[in-house]
Formats: sequence, C-alpha cells, structure tokens
Amino acid sequence: MVSKMIQPRLTQLFRFVRCSYADGVAELAYAFDDGEELVERIRFPHAPAIPAGHAAAFDAALKLLHLIAGVSYYKAGVPPKIEVASGPLDDATAELLDQLYLHGLAEFAYRNGLDLRGRITFPRGAAAQPPAPAAGLPKRTLVPIGGGKDSLVAVEAIKSIGGEATAVWVGNSALIAACAERTGLPTLNIQRELAPGLFELNRLGAWNGHIPVTAVNSAILAVAAILYGYDSIAFANERSASAATLEYEGQQVNHQWSKGYAFEQLLGNWLHTHVASDLDYCSLLRPYSELAITRAFAKLMPYFDAFSSCNRNFKLLGPKPADRWCGQCPKCHFVFLALAPFLPKPRLLSIFGRNLLDDENQASGFDALLEYQDHKPFECVGEGAEARAAMYALSQRPEWQEDALIERFRSEILPQLDASQLALEPWLEPSAEHHVPTRLQPALATIG
Repeated sequence: MVSKMIQPRLTQLFRFVRCSYADGVAELAYAFDDGEELVERIRFPHAPAIPAGHAAAFDAALKLLHLIAGVSYYKAGVPPKIEVASGPLDDATAELLDQLYLHGLAEFAYRNGLDLRGRITFPRGAAAQPPAPAAGLPKRTLVPIGGGKDSLVAVEAIKSIGGEATAVWVGNSALIAACAERTGLPTLNIQRELAPGLFELNRLGAWNGHIPVTAVNSAILAVAAILYGYDSIAFANERSASAATLEYEGQQVNHQWSKGYAFEQLLGNWLHTHVASDLDYCSLLRPYSELAITRAFAKLMPYFDAFSSCNRNFKLLGPKPADRWCGQCPKCHFVFLALAPFLPKPRLLSIFGRNLLDDENQASGFDALLEYQDHKPFECVGEGAEARAAMYALSQRPEWQEDALIERFRSEILPQLDASQLALEPWLEPSAEHHVPTRLQPALATIG
C-alpha cells in the first residue's frame, strides 16, 4: 500500500529496489523517495527449472525486465533522479534505458506538457562485461500474438518454412487467446500483474499516459526465451512503426517507438552481448509497409472471423464479426482502408459489418489517417502517405466511387495532392532494412 501522504508529482527519486524469481513468478520492486515498495509480478505458467548453464543468461534477462518494466511506475512522478539498488549500469545498458524512457514516453510527455530531455539519466559507470556466450538455445521461435492481422501474417510465414514456433501473449484477452488457438501452434500465456500501489498513486494525482508496452512485453519474452528454451523472438512490427506521429518542440513523438526499428536494434544487440549470443530479437515484418502486410493477410481467409485490431472493442468476443469492430476508432478506420484495395468489397463489409467509407460522420477520422487538416492519430496505424495511396486506389475503382468519403476525397482532397505520389505499388515493395536472423529469412519470401 502506498502512503496517503505521498504526492507523486513532487517526488525526487525513483528507485529500482530489487528483482527476484522463484517457482515461475518474477517479482519486480520499485519505490519513490523513501516510500513503500511497488511490487509487480510476472507469472510464467508451467515454468521448468532454469536450465543448467543458463543461470547467468536468465539473471541478465530478469534484471533487464526489472529496468524496462519500471517505466510504468517512473512515469507516475518523473522525478529528476534514478537509482538502481544493485549499482550503476554499464554504458550499453544505461544507453538502452535512457533512449527507451525518453522516446518511449515522448507521447506521454507531449500530452502532459512535460519535457523529459535531460531529465532521464540512468546511473552508469559499471565496467563492460565480456560478451555473452551462446546458450545453445533450441531453434524455435516465440511469436507474440496481438489479435490483429500483422502477427497472424508472421505466424503463417514461419509455418510456411516449417519453423517450430509458439504463439505467446501477455495478459487476459479472450480475443487474443482465440486468435492464438486458431493458429494451430502451441500457446504460451504469461500474466503480468501491475503493483496495486500504482492505481493508488493515480488516485493521488500521479502523471498518467501512454507507455512503451511493446518494450515491456519484449523484456518479458526475453526471460521466457531463456526459461523455456527458444532462440528467437519474432514480433510483427511493420516498417511504418518507425515513422513519428508528430514533432513537438524539436522532438519526434512516435506512439509506436518501441515497435520501431531503432528500439529493435538496440534491444536485439543488447540481448546478443548481455544475455546470449544465440538469442535473436527481431520483427519479421520490418521490411514491409502496412499495405504490403494487409495484402498478405487478405489471403488468410481462415482468420477473417477471428482477428480484430480494434482497441476499443478489444475485450469483447462476440458471435458475429461486427462485434469485434467498434467502427469508430483509428484502428478500425485504418484496417478497413488498408484491406479495401485487396479484398472484394462484399467480403470486407462482411468482416466489419458495415461500410465505414460510406458514413459522412467518419470523415474526421479518415482525415487524420490521411494527415489532412490533422496529424496522424496516436495509434498503431500506417503512414499518412500510405493511407493516401490506399484512398486514391479506391477512388479509381467504380465499386467504391459513390461511397460518401471516397466521393469527398475525389472532389475535395485529391485536387490538393500530387497524383504522382499516390501510387499503391511502391508501398508493396519490401525494404532491405531489417534485423531478421538468417534462420528466419526464408520466411520473408512468403510475405511479399
């Protein structure tokens, strides 16, 4: 329990107190100033004993999880000093955390009118350790499932090359569980229990907002990879995740920063040097745009009645496709728009249960996707230029031309655009920039 006397926004010190692991449960403890501990628990189901010879790798991964998961608590007060009870960090670890907390909390800072530059400094000075050796991890992959189209494309790509994989997720979403089950892969469901004291801090006036949850889940999966025996963690983050949402006072603000390529490289390299040289962390879909991924997903009909990218309706799992889509949020808007060029119109309408592009009340939502009179939404959606290319493609097709928002695009928005910049085809070409390990690279050929 957190003392009623604490004022989170006036705290001066954030402490990483301790972390421990026993019997499938990791405990991560934090505190502000000299206050009570905030203890988070991560539960790994049916956890085996830590394999012989993997104790050092497991310990390093657990310590990183402690440091990364602390972002959920640090943001409650954003005090000017950070202390790690176990001592200062080596430069590579401190740099990873400085970057993650600054950029991963950029949206939080923007929305709260804060400037975190120069404020986040993890203690450094420990000597660099010798590079971690190989752990002899089994050649199999943890594939995080989010319930949406992207992770399902990644699953099918790995299955297509005969790769051994497990569908994994953190939390209690029934929709994600149903999607994981539909893949036919073995499943692993890890539980994260936030410290109850965090909710009390919120009641006491703590700062609140978006955190880089993909980074937290990535650190959880690094621990899981060593514990259960996997040599790779393959997320399904696309190329456009690296694109900033907006710029604010000279700083790029990216809602998806921990899904972007910069973080992928930082964490992947850190795991190689600090945990195990044969533990790979990557995004399998990094070379591809959202449009290329939706084109690939459009061929995966068995998932059409199971997937959902809708954030508002995410906890609802109903009997009809329409129950999985609110039809109002940026994710619904973008997935509808991105799939439209690649699916027959009746099939798309049957997935969503309605035609979002024939509803004038949705104009402002689609305008934001197009970056027309607004910035891109703070959501995991594609780039504005990508959305414009999809909208332009639909505007050239007779079956879409009479829909209200397509008609509006043709008459009001299109005349202001350079038509030579609106082609769909360039978005379907993969980039050469990725961090995919050699063992999984054959899967890339199955996506394009």
